[in-house]
Amino acid sequence: MTDWLDWLRAVAGKEACALISIVASEGSAPRGAGTRMLVTADTLHGTIGGGQLEYRAVEQARAILDHPPGHWRVQDYPLGPLLGQCCGGRVRLLIEHIAPTAMDWLADAADERILVSTFMPDRVERHVNDHAIPSSLSARGDRPRTGDSVVESIGQHRRPIYLFGAGHVGQAIARHAANLPFRLAWFDTRPVFETIEGVAVVPEAAIEQCVADAPDDAAILILTHDHALDYRLTLAAVRRPPCAFTGLIGSATKGARFHARLTRDGIDAQARAHLTSPIGVPGVSGKEPDVIAIAVLAQLLQLRAV
Repeated sequence: MTDWLDWLRAVAGKEACALISIVASEGSAPRGAGTRMLVTADTLHGTIGGGQLEYRAVEQARAILDHPPGHWRVQDYPLGPLLGQCCGGRVRLLIEHIAPTAMDWLADAADERILVSTFMPDRVERHVNDHAIPSSLSARGDRPRTGDSVVESIGQHRRPIYLFGAGHVGQAIARHAANLPFRLAWFDTRPVFETIEGVAVVPEAAIEQCVADAPDDAAILILTHDHALDYRLTLAAVRRPPCAFTGLIGSATKGARFHARLTRDGIDAQARAHLTSPIGVPGVSGKEPDVIAIAVLAQLLQLRAV
């Protein structure tokens, strides 16, 4: 994710720190490219996966603090017997002593923007834009050298969740989604929920437009307080071009009744097939809001990446 940006903003310039970045990985590696951790003389922020890999990387990071700010090195680690790890993968790490005078790019850094890092003799020079094509990097072969650049998307793509309903389950989904790769658009028709941060209270007459406005890669979750409203939203969802996921809360009986009603309203089998009801990972039977929320979010995490 992008916590590392916050760590840099909080720490760089106040105390000496080193940034560990996974530049590339392959095979069974504990974390993927773009994962970072920040190291000071006595604190650690984040993780690149733990174990001997992280132990060695932290050693290297603290050693690089003895060099001038801006100093960097690229190091390869096969995750085998030499590290006492049996993953069988391989990672390429960039370890750098952060130079506080070269941090202007942080003001523009944000989720899903593009970060370009260029290896200069005395520092890693960075800038942010929205147009460069991310690099395709290997954890083998030639390491980046002076003058080379690495281009990456900051953080992960955050799948939009269009969440309809701000009751107990909706609140649990919003709470647990906060630290996952999702971007929440949250709607309810009841004015009482105006006080909950993130909820947009929409007049009932306009609620279907929110469904129509969802992007194609969105997951639509329908879990309002009213079955009639649920149906209106479901009908709007199956009438529009398919989203990545359309889910309706409720029992299998409710799902069957909605499918029958959709058939009567002229919705063909292909369109109805895009509706998932009940929602949640199969086999999770708990009815508690947090259990339902975690089961639903796990289901969304299984969706094919865009």
